[in-house]
Amino acid sequence: MTQGIYRVEYNKLLSKDVWELRLSGDTSAIAAPGQFINIKLDGCFLRRPISICDWDHEGLTVIYKVVGKGTAVLCDVEPGQDLDVLCGLGNGFDVSKCGPRTLVIGGGVGTPPMYGLAKALLKAGKTPVAVLGFNTKSEIFYEERFRALGVETAVTTVDGSYGTKGFVTDALPENYDYFCACGPLPMLKAVYNTAATSGLMSFEERMGCGFGACMGCSCKTKYGGKRICKDGPVLEKEEIIW
Repeated sequence: MTQGIYRVEYNKLLSKDVWELRLSGDTSAIAAPGQFINIKLDGCFLRRPISICDWDHEGLTVIYKVVGKGTAVLCDVEPGQDLDVLCGLGNGFDVSKCGPRTLVIGGGVGTPPMYGLAKALLKAGKTPVAVLGFNTKSEIFYEERFRALGVETAVTTVDGSYGTKGFVTDALPENYDYFCACGPLPMLKAVYNTAATSGLMSFEERMGCGFGACMGCSCKTKYGGKRICKDGPVLEKEEIIW
């Protein structure tokens, strides 16, 4: 983990209430897709955790949805503004555990870390297959980014306005040997009950410190208590207790 001042390069609307934020700064603490940053915002007592979508040696990209006070403040930041950021938090997806043909499943704003994971899988010589789920067509983002990587990509919408009508579990392919998923809890539970292989699942949780000191995001697993911010947010399918 590193703490530093990051410069806003751009902050733009991607789809309904969903924004893409590019920050320039130190990314040396990022070791795996699925890790997150914690941003200090004016007027907010607690920092706001946001998963990392993509990164390089110059900076990183995050995608967030405006759902409350913190994200409402964040969507008002402008290019050139500096933000205090904790970077490289949490344990991400272990690509070495993934199979030759790994299913990457993203639900809503659980989609961004799956993009970084897809790039890491390709770099490791593996084949990612993406299933992205949204409520409606106006909320869809990054479909073309996945396709531009050469990733086979299916999109579902709950209302059937685009792609397959239904949930991500309605578009799971038959041929895959591992899965990784990130999204809301009902989606993760449905994937857990449907997927035929082992996998890794990234959980969302309210956090205080973001690095394991406050114990505010502890959860029970089959192997004992774990902190989502420090021991997660990625957990193995086999250790999850619903």
